[in-house]
Amino acid sequence: MPKDTSLRAMGWAQTFPVSQGVRAGRQWTRQRLASLEWTRNAPESVDAILLSVSELVTNAHVHAHSDAQLVLTWDSHCLHVSVHDSDPVPPAKKPEDLTLTGGRGMVLVDALADGWATHPQASGKTVTACFVPPGAPKPQHGGDVS
Repeated sequence: MPKDTSLRAMGWAQTFPVSQGVRAGRQWTRQRLASLEWTRNAPESVDAILLSVSELVTNAHVHAHSDAQLVLTWDSHCLHVSVHDSDPVPPAKKPEDLTLTGGRGMVLVDALADGWATHPQASGKTVTACFVPPGAPKPQHGGDVS
């Protein structure tokens, strides 16, 4: 994968109220991803990012009863997908229960992302997932996202 040295970092932010649902978050994210050259040849990565955005925004709306503040940051190594909500309780990966129709969001994010972490804040928490482009070296720090 050729490295683009002309672009060091970029980011986007948008708030998605509970009333908008997750569809607007996915569409907004897809539009931003189109500006990153590496996503053109990585449809599986784009799908993983969009599914993770859906899960993280859903968690903010359903579990935190909060608007979702979505921030995408590209640092030339990792696309950081961060969602802030007003609930200070960190998300948890729940044991798999095939009888339930929900509750698997963080299990999916864990499976799709190259790493994720929760950052407590005075006004709630931010969950950040890292997505490394195909062919690039994976994070060396055990999957946690700083």
